[in-house]
Amino acid sequence: MAAGLKTIIALSFVLAIGFLLVILSSALWHNFLPLLVVATYLLAPLPNWICGRCSNPDDFMESSSNAVIDIGRFCTGFFVVMGIALPVLFAHCGLIQVPAMIMSIVGGLLIYGTIISFGMFFQEEQDF
Repeated sequence: MAAGLKTIIALSFVLAIGFLLVILSSALWHNFLPLLVVATYLLAPLPNWICGRCSNPDDFMESSSNAVIDIGRFCTGFFVVMGIALPVLFAHCGLIQVPAMIMSIVGGLLIYGTIISFGMFFQEEQDF
């Protein structure tokens, strides 16, 4: 699948909407705590990427365990769930308002979805 200029424009538009929602969730209610969601979603793909590079991509050894890849997926899943649970916890404790929580969660999911989509569209194919 070839990713072209239209894909880049669409992904940047969705990313801008995600950042706009998170920034507005902080600015409209004068509270900086929803901005922590951006940090969790920016850190979320890193363990998966690092553990994917550290694993042994050897085609001759199919029986090797994928423990490193599983650890990376677990840490990525932890960051994604933390990006959703953190605004819910803040709203439950009364630190942020419920509309700020909703905007923060939707914006964070848009940011993470854009990062994952960018990785899928612009993935290099390896030929041996």
